[in-house]
Amino acid sequence: MAKRTFSSFEIFLIFLLVITTGITVALLSLLFITSGTIENHTGFPSTQGPPATQSPPATQGSAAPQNSTPSRGPTTTQASPTPSTPEPTLFQNFSGYHIGVGRADCTGQVSDINLMGYAKTGQYARGILTRLYSRAFIMAEPDGSNRIVFVSIDIGMVSQRLRLEVLSRLQNKYGSLYRRDNVILSGTHTHSGPAGYFQYTTFVIASEGFSNRTFEYMVTGIVESVEIAHKNMKPGKIFINKGTVDGAQINRSPTSYLWNPQSERARYSSNTDKEMVLLKMVDLNGEELGLISWFAIHPVSMKNTNHLVNSDNVGYASYLFEQEKNKGYLPGEGPYVAAFASSNLGDVSPNVLGPQCTNTGESCDNANSSCPIGGPSMCVAMGPGQDMFESTQIIGRIIYDKAKELYESASQEVTGPLASAHQWVNMTDVTVWLNSTHTVKTCKPALGYSFAAGTIDGFGTVSFTQGMTEGDSFWDTLRDQVLGKPSEEIKECHKPKPVLLQTGELLNPHPWHPDIVDVQIVTLGFLAITAIPGEFTTMSGRRLRQAVREEFEAYGMLNMTVVISGLCNVYTHYITTYEEYQDTVANLSSGPKPPFFEELMSPLIPNIVDRAPEGTTFGDVLLPANTIYRVGEVVEVTFVGANPKNSAENRTHQTFLTVEKYEATSATWQIMHNDASWETRFYWHKGSLGLSNATIQWHIPDTAQPGTYRIKYFGHSRKQDLLKPAVLLSFESTPSVFEVTTTW
Repeated sequence: MAKRTFSSFEIFLIFLLVITTGITVALLSLLFITSGTIENHTGFPSTQGPPATQSPPATQGSAAPQNSTPSRGPTTTQASPTPSTPEPTLFQNFSGYHIGVGRADCTGQVSDINLMGYAKTGQYARGILTRLYSRAFIMAEPDGSNRIVFVSIDIGMVSQRLRLEVLSRLQNKYGSLYRRDNVILSGTHTHSGPAGYFQYTTFVIASEGFSNRTFEYMVTGIVESVEIAHKNMKPGKIFINKGTVDGAQINRSPTSYLWNPQSERARYSSNTDKEMVLLKMVDLNGEELGLISWFAIHPVSMKNTNHLVNSDNVGYASYLFEQEKNKGYLPGEGPYVAAFASSNLGDVSPNVLGPQCTNTGESCDNANSSCPIGGPSMCVAMGPGQDMFESTQIIGRIIYDKAKELYESASQEVTGPLASAHQWVNMTDVTVWLNSTHTVKTCKPALGYSFAAGTIDGFGTVSFTQGMTEGDSFWDTLRDQVLGKPSEEIKECHKPKPVLLQTGELLNPHPWHPDIVDVQIVTLGFLAITAIPGEFTTMSGRRLRQAVREEFEAYGMLNMTVVISGLCNVYTHYITTYEEYQDTVANLSSGPKPPFFEELMSPLIPNIVDRAPEGTTFGDVLLPANTIYRVGEVVEVTFVGANPKNSAENRTHQTFLTVEKYEATSATWQIMHNDASWETRFYWHKGSLGLSNATIQWHIPDTAQPGTYRIKYFGHSRKQDLLKPAVLLSFESTPSVFEVTTTW
């Protein structure tokens, strides 16, 4: 066998990996400290029950097990709702549902934190394009006895720690009204939101620590959105519609999809799910309240070169719909709420021009997503726009246009009782019956070599390619020396995937991956929402929907519409079909409760005091705007800045910027845009020793009216005197005034 050689770049990476691993191990041993504000709540103890086992299938003609019988009635085993806060007055004599909608900011930290999704080292937040929101929808039967809560959140995915804390706070406020069985938390899966809100070590390392600042901001926003929806509940009706979305997606793993049986593939016209399912909500007077849409697409129009926090393409669709319905309100404000939720998006990309070699321009749509020159790192999928900003808008508008069409024509009313079911399952030890005589068993989690390769939407580590079914002796040896050898059991169980990291067997300082997973389903009349803790591929999603539909049919519940809601409750990576991998509920037990770790590693980037250059103060204008602009041009102003993450601790200001127009008739400045507006961008430039600048851009839209404008900057600076605790001081900018005209 020829001796293996490495390029100087690979030698550098190996050296860097060894050093990083050593530092990480030291930090994991020394820097795991109490987060300060999070406690181990008694409602969620870190104890585990016996492993869950699926019962063998009933033979033909025999009765189904009693504890698996679905029911149209209430399905929770918990006590009747006993809210600790006053319940809104509910009318009972009407046909429909009580409906409440709410939206709250959950942006969190927009600097000095990794963006969650691509797992790319150095992709830190450095400003904001749009704010992130939690959108909550509460639906209750007329007498208020049964209700469900669906929350769509502009984050990468819901972490188990996030869900446990949200449930705890809802329980403290509302008693047993909102519970683990009737509350679904779903991430939109934007890859441009902050990380740092996880408790399992794999994600803590990827996030470079646990950020209690961001975690608290997210939890508070989610809970607040539910509170708003709870207060706004009113009698109303829900209508459902479905339609096909064209031109917004491609399958980014077409070779794997082709491994599915041809007879199964022949039942579908596309290798992606193009169907959008939409719920339209109105009150009894016809006043529009909101919508929920489910559609399979990855929010990765914004690339891994992006450093601005934003909600990507599905967030842009929400932005367009809410701006249309909330006329006269700034973005993020107004009563109407539109959520574009995730579905089975695992192998679905919005970069519709497909993978191309960035150095040659040729296609790299092959099994390994690799280029002849440069390998996988050169193979990148391209969006339809000239840049990622335009691509995000194009894909978002396609989604918005179809949703608007379905919304306006929705006429089928959703009717019937509400029901919900939830179980925690220890997924490391579940026995599944394939037939009446044969079983298979799940095993502990592990990450394979292909995981490190990334995807065509964002490549991973050098020397790894997609579709790897063989390990590498060099990386195996390095892993064995640093982390220990994976057991034969886990290697055998994960075949044909070669194990790169045996995360399910790594337990220090906390488990590296969740063992206990949420399994949840709610029904709204003839609509069933399955809450999925990960990313289902197209075909695995189709199979799940079919299986759920057949289970309902077995008990006389015909014509059920089943939707998949992705990235819910806890994250377990991708779920594929077996072929793709080769390349009564009323008596349902709760299952083993997941742990809530009290001590987590603090962020690696320290908090330091902010400093302004000599002779200046925070907010001073360094580079003013020009005196006059025309619509379509870009206004840019640079200020003496302070670290934006301070504003996630002190919420004196609800925005980093405003664009204001002077109204001569009233002699007042009217806010036209804020940092939730797509037309604005806020960039933070980090210097040394606490120095920084902030640059604000306003891309003047064609709809802008001529007149006098100014841009204001809002922030918080960190100050700390000797032997005294740090304090955060709010400041506002000195306005930079300019004129906007439609002609020269």
